[in-house]
Amino acid sequence: MYDPRIQKLAKLLVQYSAEVKPDQWVVIFAGAPAMPLATAAVEEIAKVGAHADVIVTHDDFTEASLRHSSLEQLDWTSPMLDTVGEKADVFMALRAPTNTRALTGIAPQKSQVYAKARRRWIDKFYARTAKGESEWTLTQYPCAAYAQEADMSIKDYAEFIFSAALLNHEDPVAEWQKVHAKQQVYVDYLKGKESVTVKGPHIDMTLSIADRTFVNASGKRNMPDGEIFTGPVEDSVNGWVDFTYPAVRDGREVEGVRFEFKDGKLINASANKNEDYLLSQLDADEGARYLGEFAIGTNYGIQQFTKTILFDEKIGGTLHMAVGNGYPETGSVNKSSVHWDFICDMRQESEIHVDGELIYQNGQFLID
Repeated sequence: MYDPRIQKLAKLLVQYSAEVKPDQWVVIFAGAPAMPLATAAVEEIAKVGAHADVIVTHDDFTEASLRHSSLEQLDWTSPMLDTVGEKADVFMALRAPTNTRALTGIAPQKSQVYAKARRRWIDKFYARTAKGESEWTLTQYPCAAYAQEADMSIKDYAEFIFSAALLNHEDPVAEWQKVHAKQQVYVDYLKGKESVTVKGPHIDMTLSIADRTFVNASGKRNMPDGEIFTGPVEDSVNGWVDFTYPAVRDGREVEGVRFEFKDGKLINASANKNEDYLLSQLDADEGARYLGEFAIGTNYGIQQFTKTILFDEKIGGTLHMAVGNGYPETGSVNKSSVHWDFICDMRQESEIHVDGELIYQNGQFLID
């Protein structure tokens, strides 16, 4: 597909999200259908005087590798990816699958080993990002596979993406700067706070954010964006949550998920669909049963569930939490090969209290 907003998106990613500078090395991972956006990104990177390498990914490649490789082979880390983790200045992911269910026939153990191997180089890159030595950003290209997941035509899905990324505005950068300013009010308020209590029809949970940092997610890492997130104190989470929407991982859709935590650890987990797969991921390693992320979605321009987490976790009026690996910049020390987000609707009869003060009710912040 061609749409002039593709070039506009590439420019936004390069100049605003990643803030690419002259002479930097930018590595782009692009799904095969995203070649128009990858080409536009290479053009924008060249314009700022930087250098681009594009690595094309395809679901068939991943499926073939996982299906026919031994566990020992899947535990191997590519020297090329190690180099990316250690030396690339910018990592840009342009997601565009050809089949979102390509890995449903792969044994969970193989997926776990493969994920652990990939986590090695990704962790190197994230550690450098936390120290300000690198940047990363990602987006989704409006491809047929994602459109089908969202029950949309490709035309309607493209419009959904471009609208959510604020590309229909004359100056998208200025619009994302407004988002940043609004969310910074919430982040500033939460600085130095300690306890969080969340109650609603789908949740009754407490956790600590003492000495943790909330990150203002306003288009720098994800595009589109719209959330604030942190890493809760690892042993502080207590309570239960029933997640409102299905969660998709490795092409498997897990529905009706319920978690119960005690002293930080996920002690009970169940699902109405694909429970065995859910439990296999939670047992991948010790860190997979602790929260690495707690976040509140703030993009009220996204209200439709699409089965793709980049958009769904941003839905205004929801919160999400990820079991597994945490982000170092939040203060999280949880390590895992898993980072899996689950979403809870907070738009009805729900509240969040921080240090005893009501700050959020029925999907809306009460602080400004």
